[in-house]
Amino acid sequence: MIERSWERVGVFVEQKDMLDGIFNESIGMKAVFRNKDILTDRHVPDNIPHRDEQIGHIARILAPALKDQRTSNLFIFGTVGTGKSVSVRYVTSELQKKSDGKVRVLYINCKMKGVADTEYRLLAELARALGKRVPSTGLPTDEIYKIFFSAIDEDKQGIILILDEIDALVKKVGDEILYNLSRANQDLKNTKLSIVGISNDVSFMENIDSRVKSSLSEEEIIFPPYNANQLRDILSERAKLAFNDGVIDDGVIAKCAALAAQEHGDARRALDLIRVAGELVERGGKDKITAEHVDHAEEKLDTDRVLAVVKSQPNQSKAVLAAMMKLSKNSDSFLETGDIFSEYEKICKNAGFKVLTQRRISDLISELDMLGIINARVISKGRYGRTKEIRLVLSKELTDKIFKILVDSYIMEN
Repeated sequence: MIERSWERVGVFVEQKDMLDGIFNESIGMKAVFRNKDILTDRHVPDNIPHRDEQIGHIARILAPALKDQRTSNLFIFGTVGTGKSVSVRYVTSELQKKSDGKVRVLYINCKMKGVADTEYRLLAELARALGKRVPSTGLPTDEIYKIFFSAIDEDKQGIILILDEIDALVKKVGDEILYNLSRANQDLKNTKLSIVGISNDVSFMENIDSRVKSSLSEEEIIFPPYNANQLRDILSERAKLAFNDGVIDDGVIAKCAALAAQEHGDARRALDLIRVAGELVERGGKDKITAEHVDHAEEKLDTDRVLAVVKSQPNQSKAVLAAMMKLSKNSDSFLETGDIFSEYEKICKNAGFKVLTQRRISDLISELDMLGIINARVISKGRYGRTKEIRLVLSKELTDKIFKILVDSYIMEN
């Protein structure tokens, strides 16, 4: 017994020595980053290249708030990484400084779990941001609205409410909340409330009830994707501030920009690529970011993205994916919707899930296709109708990691 205890102490000592070695080695390495936060979407730069037109438009719409006037509701659209959020936050930050306390900005990312999952949670979060103590649950919806409206109406001011990823909010709770918020000014005595909605879904407003649209009376701004040259400018400006001198090899910025331009002109993707490449360099004890590091960063980001997507899927989608993985394990040929549905029914029975219709399963397969987890194409079988040929497009390493996620979700058995 004593011998075993000493063995365990020896293991602890070895681990401590290992950690000391790693930490001391890290301290002694030449630092790659000067300020890594500059490469994240939390950072709001002093200059946003190639967005003068959009920034000017936002500023002109919101400027009346400085004269104690209500501004138009504003909806901003564009694909991921086109500078929508950072431009809005930049303009509203400067507006707030200029107002000397006359304008207050409230920002909510509607995709954050536990913040905008329900109408109650969103309003409670906003009320807390204004200093009100609100229970996490329990109050009637009418009461939480009263608390929020009372909180914003305490002082004579303009409130600009930014709802980032607003389409996610409407999908979860419906568009009635937009109607209620837009009508609030009729009852507010001191405050003028304006809504700024940001969405990646350009067609988002097409699905909004006409009554809500009329109440919003919104203006719209579209953010176009960046091209490779514009992305290179953005990266160059950020890299000067984010990295120490001499750590970026020639061609690295151009490569990150070119890869991101292929992803619909996504500046966030470009920033992630160069940031992850820098992290890989630091962990490897190197002092120079090369094109090879960018290739490894791309692989890592793609893996992380797919895993994050799979984790966020509802159990029904996970069950469909599990069915495809089981079938693919026993066959290299294309999968068909009917076979997937049969396997899906078995998984639902074992997991205790309700079985959806085959038509709904076809929709879930299409969603997985859009997310890039599978590849699906519709083919004609003549008089037998049409079907989908489906194939998983995952590496062995990625398949193993997804399998673990599905096991942890009790979708598949280990």
